[in-house]
Amino acid sequence: METRIQLSKDEIVMGFVASCIEDVADTLALDYLEVYQRMDAVRMIEDYIIPNYEVLHSESRKNLTDSLIDTLKRWEEGV
Repeated sequence: METRIQLSKDEIVMGFVASCIEDVADTLALDYLEVYQRMDAVRMIEDYIIPNYEVLHSESRKNLTDSLIDTLKRWEEGV
């Protein structure tokens, strides 16, 4: 029988956060670290992505990525 690794909810959410950052970086043709730093500067990860994980992870990847880019730009502008 095959042994499977059981991930905790926190590990699953953090994997989702990482994939969000990667998709935004790929779409904008930016470095992953730059996107992470920009999101971190406006607290987007802690105040938006993690608290809204249940809703966000049910979106299509394209819609989610487009929404995250729009949100990041608006939050950086202070809107």
